[in-house]
Amino acid sequence: MTRMRRLVAAVAALGLAASVLLVAAPASADSIRNAEYWLSSYGISQAWKTTKGAGVTVAIIDTGVDGSHPDLTGTVIGGTDVSGVGAANGQTPVGDDSEHATMVASLLAGHGHGSGAGILGAAPEAKLLSISVGFGVGTVGSDTQIASAVRWAVDHGAKVINMSLTRNTLDWPTSWDDAFLYAMEHDVVVVAAAGNRGSGTTEVGAPATMPGVLVVGGVDRNGVASFDASSQGITIAVCAPSENLVGAGPGGRYFQWSGTSGATPIIAGIVALVRAAHPDLDAGNVINRLTATAKGVGTVPNPSYGYGLVNAAAAVTASVPTVTTNPAAQLKDWIKLYRRAASTPAPTQGAATAPAPQREQSAAPANPLGTVLPSIESLRNTGLPLLIYLVFVVLAVVLIRRVILNYGRRGGK
Repeated sequence: MTRMRRLVAAVAALGLAASVLLVAAPASADSIRNAEYWLSSYGISQAWKTTKGAGVTVAIIDTGVDGSHPDLTGTVIGGTDVSGVGAANGQTPVGDDSEHATMVASLLAGHGHGSGAGILGAAPEAKLLSISVGFGVGTVGSDTQIASAVRWAVDHGAKVINMSLTRNTLDWPTSWDDAFLYAMEHDVVVVAAAGNRGSGTTEVGAPATMPGVLVVGGVDRNGVASFDASSQGITIAVCAPSENLVGAGPGGRYFQWSGTSGATPIIAGIVALVRAAHPDLDAGNVINRLTATAKGVGTVPNPSYGYGLVNAAAAVTASVPTVTTNPAAQLKDWIKLYRRAASTPAPTQGAATAPAPQREQSAAPANPLGTVLPSIESLRNTGLPLLIYLVFVVLAVVLIRRVILNYGRRGGK
């Protein structure tokens, strides 16, 4: 991990959460706001004509949200720490990459400050619960922390849970079966990041492999699936921007960042908008409104885009037939089939169906949560050099083969 290094006007950092760029105070009040291209491009500002998420509580399971940031004052209404090393209210960031949860929170429910300054989240009138977990730190194991965090969120009124993290394995512990099923049986929508290909997450990892979870993929500013700042998998449901993002950080700061860590709270905020506009809809129908109104890319669903690019305005206002899809039933069926079965059949295509968990060939990381998802800048530090190396290897093989063939031809004359 590279420690933060102070530059002339910024600080760059590589860490568990994301590579972020700390930007200086904005030159004008609306300079940060103007960077939020997704508010108009994805129908969010249009959806605000109907609702801004008032009355909906969203839990952020992450490193701990700094609720004192000017863009978040009054937004964090509760919280806890499950790591054993954070503050009791969950608002003291835990670990080296302490900015992550606050950035996530700002994209979800930031309300800005002053006259047009600061970050506006997708659901600026929603309220937040901050549950701090330790990524690689804590007095209890990370798997146990997550299970406890999910249950606490449900018991304290969350109707949406944001999880901008990945375990980096297809499978998950049985404690997550119980905790996530508990959330789904209480009609909570769980939103999880797909992960980032450039960091080695070439396919989604838990919790994004779990049935019933709304899985978020990432696209660039042009709506094209991000090579580095996203992943792929048959569980991806919808996509949101994961590149060229801005976010609020602890201490009143602002960051530039990328990754599905940022795409996920945009989607979670839109879920909050739908829940506010349609309070009688159950979780399955809330999810369906996002997938049914998404702008499809190619044949849908597909492993890169799921059902397509989210359209917040349509998700909130369009006429969408109801469905009988039940996230809790999906997870319960999976548990019944795969936890008890001697073998597991291959998964079928579908945004709500997770592949049977399998252990990866390499040993699991010491921190079973892996990393919270890094930005495109840091991903290129690992992803592109590897790609360049592979290109040179292939070229070398081709040249050697040609030399051998030419030598053979000459020898046969």
